[in-house]
Amino acid sequence: MTPREETSSATYSLEERRALLMPVLAKVYCARFLDDKMGRLVRQSKGGSFHLYAGGHELVGVMAAQSLMPGKDWALPYYRDRAFVVGLGAPIDELLGAFLARHVPHHSGGRMMPEHFSHKLLRIPCQSSCVGSQFLQAVGVARGIQLIGEDDVVYVSAGEGATSQGDFHEALNFSCLYNLGIIFVIQDNGWAISVPLEEQTAGGGIAAVARGYAGLSVFEVDGGSYDELDSTFSLAVAKAREGMGPTLIIAKVPRLGPHSSSDDPTKYKTPEQIAEEQALDPLPRLEAWAIAEQLVTADELAEMREEIRLEVDAASRRAEEYPFQDPSEAATKVFAPISSEWATEQIDTPLAESVVIVDALNHALREEMQRDTSVVVFGQDVAKGKGGVFGVTRGLTAEFGEERCFNTPLAESTIVALALGISLVGNLRPVAEVQFADYIWTGINQLFNELASYHYRSNGEWNCPVVLRMPSGGYIQGGPYHSQNIEAFLAHCPGLKVVIPSNAADAKRLVKTAIRDPNPVIILEHKALYRQRVFCARAEPGSEALLPFGQAEVVRTGSDVTLVAWGMMVVMGAEVADRLAQEGISVELIDLRTLVPLDEEAILRSVRKTGKLLIVHEAPLSGGFGAEIAARVGEKAFSSLDAPIRRLGGKECAVPYCKQLEDIVLPQTADLERELRSLARL
Repeated sequence: MTPREETSSATYSLEERRALLMPVLAKVYCARFLDDKMGRLVRQSKGGSFHLYAGGHELVGVMAAQSLMPGKDWALPYYRDRAFVVGLGAPIDELLGAFLARHVPHHSGGRMMPEHFSHKLLRIPCQSSCVGSQFLQAVGVARGIQLIGEDDVVYVSAGEGATSQGDFHEALNFSCLYNLGIIFVIQDNGWAISVPLEEQTAGGGIAAVARGYAGLSVFEVDGGSYDELDSTFSLAVAKAREGMGPTLIIAKVPRLGPHSSSDDPTKYKTPEQIAEEQALDPLPRLEAWAIAEQLVTADELAEMREEIRLEVDAASRRAEEYPFQDPSEAATKVFAPISSEWATEQIDTPLAESVVIVDALNHALREEMQRDTSVVVFGQDVAKGKGGVFGVTRGLTAEFGEERCFNTPLAESTIVALALGISLVGNLRPVAEVQFADYIWTGINQLFNELASYHYRSNGEWNCPVVLRMPSGGYIQGGPYHSQNIEAFLAHCPGLKVVIPSNAADAKRLVKTAIRDPNPVIILEHKALYRQRVFCARAEPGSEALLPFGQAEVVRTGSDVTLVAWGMMVVMGAEVADRLAQEGISVELIDLRTLVPLDEEAILRSVRKTGKLLIVHEAPLSGGFGAEIAARVGEKAFSSLDAPIRRLGGKECAVPYCKQLEDIVLPQTADLERELRSLARL
């Protein structure tokens, strides 16, 4: 039985069917006329220089929007789904203003390219240019809705080319594992820019593959059929709202124009192919069907067309009245503002017993989960009896249940995007663990291109309070894939805060601060320090103790040389500084604790006092974060230097497994002692 046979709109009376059809017709006309208007504006060079043509996709987008509840349900539409956004109720003058890169209230205010929709009131999270990245984020939103016990439906759309992305399959997998209320809509026009479907997808389509995911309903529909779309979306929405799991709808549509204003389809489509697509135009098909069904007359259609054309013209004039964003704001809104309640250090009576870092982290998570029910923990092997490969999350599932501490598939892109999506829903605060920092690279698109810039790209409309924990570092014979130090990569990406504790007291307080921060925070936890007692074990801070980011610690005061370090290098530095003090060499040791934000003033104060600076880190020297520190000191304290700035780092290679080789590649206390002694003598 087809969806149309099961739930046909023909069961309504003629007047009821007309009442349902008329707003659909109006929105389809509006979307088509917006396309026409945008094309003319590009040719007139009126601010917008890039146009993504959506002709042929209008009916499926509008019908999807009509099936949802604006302001309740969530939507992550892709760039060719303008008709959906129109159908959901987004003001068209704002869409045109965004097209012209103007400072409109939504859709990024000119910070993103056209058709990268963002509207918080309509629950359209900020979209990007990365093909298919929205799938997993939508899954995160759906999981967040499930966690707070609501029945909101999540809609996510893309073209068929996006199904080639691994994120699409990870999204289907996770949505079926957790029975999420999400509707995937693939608007299949047969072309990924110039690449035809047969060169994109094995077997001629994604439906056969998708049907292998248990619990996923899969429909292939005609994207130009009102009745078929109506019945299919009705079934999908009902299934999602009732908590019965996900649906995939593959709607066959034509792409009536070029991919974009910079594309020429005649270079890869034959005249016959173009003619076939024009014959499938859903607008004249819809008009002819509506007249044949006696739902509307030709005169009424002509009157509606003219009325909406005038509305689009008026909206275009209003759009041109929006100003451009003030250039002075170009670098603002990288981070959401933090609460003044914890902008300064919070002191609490320390507990009597000292703890190691792994226990301090566990206690921090437990206390924050007790304090705030919106905190959820997830990742690889973090739940149930395992508690992560290092035991940081041990006992959390037993205490808080599987809804608040759960495992994810072995998929880093899923973990990062899941955290992003969950953070958008109901004030939830996800704390995700990637098993080793070395494995984050398969999730780096979601981290760098998506999560990091979310607040900036949305012009401050959205923010993502995400904590991402990653064990990192060497010295444990982990070999090339368990020993990387990636802080320089992370610090180079605007929008991420980067935290690296060297002792248990700092670790506990910094994790608590991270969970309360409204921005994405990366915590790099050095594996070799998890259970280290010398230097790292400390009296445990109380449950209300917080340490604001951007406050370095002067671990040891000195007068001859400044040593700047973080993580394991702080521990080594303290040992070496103690030894050199016995020789009369006074080392001032600074533990940065956070790289972003960086306590630049603490470094400069020390250098102006000692006149000499050594920066040490595990990562290879070239491009390491030490180079950034050296550059800043050179620019701002050059006159205070009595010797060239020195850096000590790892060798320019991967970290080998063999202990004898690892000792050569990574800095050792002897290396640090040699450099400090040499610098002190200059």
